[in-house]
Amino acid sequence: QLQASGGGLVQAGESLRLSCTASGGTFSYYNIGWFCQAPGKEREFVAAITRNYGESWSRSVKSRFTISRDAATNTVYLQMNSLQPEDAAVYFCAAHDRRSGFTRARDYDYWGQGTLVTVSS
Repeated sequence: QLQASGGGLVQAGESLRLSCTASGGTFSYYNIGWFCQAPGKEREFVAAITRNYGESWSRSVKSRFTISRDAATNTVYLQMNSLQPEDAAVYFCAAHDRRSGFTRARDYDYWGQGTLVTVSS
């Protein structure tokens, strides 16, 4: 089970840190991805961190966001800096335990409920 949290309302240029906490499984086995979905749009890949701490990134956020995982708390963090209005969306975390496939929503088996990020200009 995945629980995403940390969303909120910020002004353009500010930061947020999203958390994705896992329970009910062996956290170290799973690759974790973050996706976002704005109203009327498809779910888009943001970033992923593999069970071996490899990273995959959407080109649009790579210079502003970072991703990390904490095995002690079964949590993956998405640090979002210099947020812009176009970053506003519901952010979802997702997990799978396969060796490949990190950037497509269909790669993932388990999903959290989403957390809303709103960015005012």
